[in-house]
Amino acid sequence: MAVLTEVLRERASSHPDRIAYIAGDTEISFGDFDRRVDRVASALAGAGVVQGDRVAILDKNSLEYVEQLFGAARLGAVQVPVNYRLAPDEVAYIVNNAKAKVFIVGPEFIPVLDAIADKLEHTSLSVVINGGDTAYQDYAAWIDAAPDTTPEYEPASSDVFVQLYSSGTTGRPKGVMLTHDNFLAALTVTNDVWEIDESSILMIAMPMYHVAGNVLSVSSIYNGLAGVIAREPDPTLIAKGIERHKVTHIFLVPVLLQFMQLIPEVAEADMSSLKLLLYGASPISEDVLRGAMRMLPGTEFMQVYGLTEVTGAITMLPAEDHDPDGPNTHRLRSAGVPNATTKIKIVDPATQEEVPTGQVGEIICQTPQNMKGYWGLPDATTSALSDDNWFRTGDVGYMDEDGYIYMHDRVKDMIVSGGENIYPAEIENVLMGHPAVTDCAVIGVPSDKWGETPKALVVLSEDLSEQDIIDFCRERLAHFKCPSTVERRDEIPRNPTGKILKRELREPYWEGHDRAVH
Repeated sequence: MAVLTEVLRERASSHPDRIAYIAGDTEISFGDFDRRVDRVASALAGAGVVQGDRVAILDKNSLEYVEQLFGAARLGAVQVPVNYRLAPDEVAYIVNNAKAKVFIVGPEFIPVLDAIADKLEHTSLSVVINGGDTAYQDYAAWIDAAPDTTPEYEPASSDVFVQLYSSGTTGRPKGVMLTHDNFLAALTVTNDVWEIDESSILMIAMPMYHVAGNVLSVSSIYNGLAGVIAREPDPTLIAKGIERHKVTHIFLVPVLLQFMQLIPEVAEADMSSLKLLLYGASPISEDVLRGAMRMLPGTEFMQVYGLTEVTGAITMLPAEDHDPDGPNTHRLRSAGVPNATTKIKIVDPATQEEVPTGQVGEIICQTPQNMKGYWGLPDATTSALSDDNWFRTGDVGYMDEDGYIYMHDRVKDMIVSGGENIYPAEIENVLMGHPAVTDCAVIGVPSDKWGETPKALVVLSEDLSEQDIIDFCRERLAHFKCPSTVERRDEIPRNPTGKILKRELREPYWEGHDRAVH
């Protein structure tokens, strides 16, 4: 079982009648799904798709999404999921950058397709799911008209399986090429830590354009689980779906865990079936985590840390470290320990030399989950990935004497003030400890004296003066790390996974400067 399409064949052969996916009121067995994937591959082949071609999809989570993922792979082609929260021109950029021959669009995004249809440079066929009354090819009719044949192509495990685009918070999004080998390495870890059996039911709640949603949708096939496809990450729909389908395993981002604690309908749902809740993709406050654990008292919690470029999670904070009143509560602030197949080092960002235990530096990792590279960007690939497969995460943190990783920041978000390196996350953690601060972001802004200096943008539940907040920080941090100015905001902009859009926040302050560091 060296490739994921063969894993699907094996599952369909060994238990054809077991449920593979549940989407709304639709259920499909492994056997039917495998046959459906062959039909999808035939339709793609009929549209001229061959090995190495890209097939783009713009949709919320759906059964069509997953069958296209496996169908493209049956031909040696590659799915390109597109973030549905992007503006039309951003969508066009990704579809064109990937040279996608076929573009599949969900019914809600027909206006996006209308806006960009004449800008698509390589796309010969655009298909709309439930598109019967539109000017475009209807998805169901297209698939049903395809011959019921088995593709002859035999994929290699080193073939690219999916091309996910990085979130692009620091510039144009890059196409991250992940292979069958990458996915199989990541999914092997799940077998070791999820404690699954034939009764386990997984909910795919994160968008499938996100690495977590994508890997989890594949894990249904790999682990032989029923996968409940949540159309979108809506807290109430997630809670009701857990109750309806007796979901046992789920991955959620901290912002969803925060919202779920505020919604009465969520509190009314019976989520006692949940055995394991994985969380990650952005920092979590201790208050949110404690609240989530009170909300789900019978559920084990496990934090994971990773990136798109490493096929999801490369560390794990085990359930036994989630004791808010135990002797190791400091570990709740960590990202856990490296996975069994992953080596992690902390290095000086400039020299790439390893730094002593407990010292802050860039996190680099060597793992079979490391991407093949960035699509069409050999220089970016070389700068991120060494010849001996060490990947520069761009994240800053340290490792303690027990091997636990503690996150600080992105290398690009680091503020250099008067020659001192300042990590915004450290200041943000202090600010979030103030009872009146409900959200915050710290950015570097120009300073004639220091080059740049930290500025705090805060969302407050009560009136506080700028000096009150600065004084609060000065009681807890070295003065050079403290914000020199504070600005109140109604909200902090974040991407769909909860990451703060630092570039967007910095831009107004750096207008007229050559670069966004001083």
